[in-house]
Amino acid sequence: MNIAMVSDFFYPQPGGVELHMYHLSQKLIDRGHSVVVITHCYGGRTGVRVLTNGLKVYYIPFAVVMMQCSFPALFSAFPILRNIFIRENIEIVHGHGSLSFLCLEAIMHAKTMGLKTIFTDHSLFGFATVSSIVGNKLLTFTLTEIGHVICVSHTCKENTVLRSSLDPNKASVIPNAVVASDFTPEPICRDENTITIVIISRLFPNKGADLLTAVIPRICAYNENIRFIIAGDGPKFIDFEQMVEKFQLQDKVQLIGSIKHEEVRNVMVKGHIYLHASLTEAFGTVLVEAASCGLFVVTTNVGGIPEVLPNHMTAYALPEEDSIVAALTSAIDKISAGKIHTSGFHNQVKEMYDWRDVAQRTELVYINVKRTTKPTTTLERIRQYYVHGFWGGKLFVLCLVVDIFILTVLDFWYPRDKIDRAAKWPHGQKYARPQL
Repeated sequence: MNIAMVSDFFYPQPGGVELHMYHLSQKLIDRGHSVVVITHCYGGRTGVRVLTNGLKVYYIPFAVVMMQCSFPALFSAFPILRNIFIRENIEIVHGHGSLSFLCLEAIMHAKTMGLKTIFTDHSLFGFATVSSIVGNKLLTFTLTEIGHVICVSHTCKENTVLRSSLDPNKASVIPNAVVASDFTPEPICRDENTITIVIISRLFPNKGADLLTAVIPRICAYNENIRFIIAGDGPKFIDFEQMVEKFQLQDKVQLIGSIKHEEVRNVMVKGHIYLHASLTEAFGTVLVEAASCGLFVVTTNVGGIPEVLPNHMTAYALPEEDSIVAALTSAIDKISAGKIHTSGFHNQVKEMYDWRDVAQRTELVYINVKRTTKPTTTLERIRQYYVHGFWGGKLFVLCLVVDIFILTVLDFWYPRDKIDRAAKWPHGQKYARPQL
């Protein structure tokens, strides 16, 4: 199959969505499929680049407005997306991320072009704020004709189904994974005279940055042999610097700022405990990476986090200061007493999470969508959109009609047979196709 992965979030930016797209694409290529990635430009990185294993990436020249998302325009990307879809003979458009406007726009245009569409949701969102209401309505519009939705956890699936009024039968759960060989433990790197706690996170409020700045001084006062290594950057970084200065923790807290993903393992292997204080999380890939490196995980019990690791690898806390302090001090005492043994964590994680398994399960979704999705007439499409509210339904129909009109103009002005087809990257022997 010819597949297009579309999202605003991709390399060279680090993150969970970016790694998911990259590793999934690589394993699908290994299974004999042709995969291209479509994202917006990053600085001077524009045009077409080819990554490992012939993974072609289209960095389209779109303006970035905030949080690495392209400008939220409904139709501006249609000409270039249509050109790429035709040029690469795309059959399936797979979008990633509810906050990616490029992803949502690509899915809308792909449906108008008669292509199969898949959407993967990586995040959790609320229902009460104005931004959540607008975002949920936009997601409802995008998923109206979707072939299938993939969520990274059962909590994420429940959240997505409720937010978008989606038929639950159209949603499946396929978790993230890790390359376990990239996260091997190395006990010799630890300082056994101290208990080292590692934090690797974007320093944003939703990642629990405010909780961390309150918890760290209390933990340092609890035990003089505690050390913190904090990697990450964000608007709350200055709060961490002020915390270190205020409590004179220069010899106990090391702030190393933003790091590349390939450097994560080198930081983790120095620690005994990984602390994760997020206020909302759909999955939490970094928890799996930490456990694979042989760290005991102390984390907040929110979102899909309880689904990620077995209980003997984790200690859970409420997203509150006192609860995190209690869980963390208990873990410190157990490690100091030798009651927690993490030597077997790596092999257990390697058996639980594998990108090859994720790719095979995703491939089954593609096959099922191709077999079961039937073409619909324009009137049937209008009927599906019209039922989404008195005003929302009319607005959705208007957008659909405009999209169809733009496609008609593009087909007339720049016919499909005038678009050159791209050559395929040569690959070796293909894997056997799974049977439904």
